[in-house]
Amino acid sequence: MRRGRWSRALAAASVVVAVLASAGCRESRTLPLGEDGQPEITIMVGGVDKVIYLPAMLTERLGGFERQGLRVKLLSEQSGANAETTLLSGDVHAVVGFYDHTIDLQAKDQCITSVVQLADVPGEVELVAANKADEIRSPADFRGRKLGVTSLGSSTDFLTRYLAGSAGLSTSDYTTVKVGAGQTFIAGMTNGGIDAGMTTDPTVAQLVNSGKAKIIADMRTEEGTRQALGGLYPASSVYMKCEIVERYPEVVQKLANAFVETLRWLKQHTPEEIADRMPPSFANAGRDLYVQSIRDSVGMFNGTGRMKPEGAQNVLNVLSQFSTNVKPKKDRIDLSRTYTTRFVDNVPAS
Repeated sequence: MRRGRWSRALAAASVVVAVLASAGCRESRTLPLGEDGQPEITIMVGGVDKVIYLPAMLTERLGGFERQGLRVKLLSEQSGANAETTLLSGDVHAVVGFYDHTIDLQAKDQCITSVVQLADVPGEVELVAANKADEIRSPADFRGRKLGVTSLGSSTDFLTRYLAGSAGLSTSDYTTVKVGAGQTFIAGMTNGGIDAGMTTDPTVAQLVNSGKAKIIADMRTEEGTRQALGGLYPASSVYMKCEIVERYPEVVQKLANAFVETLRWLKQHTPEEIADRMPPSFANAGRDLYVQSIRDSVGMFNGTGRMKPEGAQNVLNVLSQFSTNVKPKKDRIDLSRTYTTRFVDNVPAS
């Protein structure tokens, strides 16, 4: 019996050692180096072809990463919730996604921080199917409706809950439908899969221009965002695990340099010039429509990469009104751990 217990103890210890060794290997590969010594960084983008995340691909196309001595691989995942999962698992090193995930994850005892804040507003639009536009004119009309979001737990889900809640409705008053983005969202809107839903450009431009949808709430501008959400709502950002930021500050600084350079470039060029730099496939619905979608949304980018404290506070206020994760922990959320301006403040002047 004693020998059996000893054998089982050794087996258990071996499993622990194997797990720790595996974790150690993953940690050692966190920021691998190429043969030339350049850091190799994988960034998950919550929809690389969405205009709200345009700075990610534009930075690559402008050569910003290369100028900083970085090797960056951009991956695309249409759902922000799935993008954050790949970050937590260690499969990617950074995410270009919505800032609100950093607060939601802190409520789950995970430390994620935004190192570059790309925008002060969401860039999201709540659309209603054209044949339901007379029935659904505001969030007060969401009761009994099918509302589209990219996925459960995504930022579109967060914002939909808030809009409904501000009209006195709860999640039980409507049906949440996962429809993704782009063509899957368009299909849901046109085939009756959803009555209304939240999405971004260029999908917004495609549906509105074709007459298949109308706008209920427009959060592509500061005015529209304040009206819908009661204040600024910083959204598109570059966020990373806190431990990685602390371990590799030199690399994070280079990422910040590259992204801020792109934000400055955006402020100095026309929508047509921006479209010219993007992959032709991003304009699959036509160049004119793609240029329009950039023109309608590009004002969301702040040009500096800095977080506005009032915006971070409003994101916490919004989430605490409906999030089962954040609401009970609102007073314990440390916003200073959800974003930092130390890197963007050190970006050299252009």
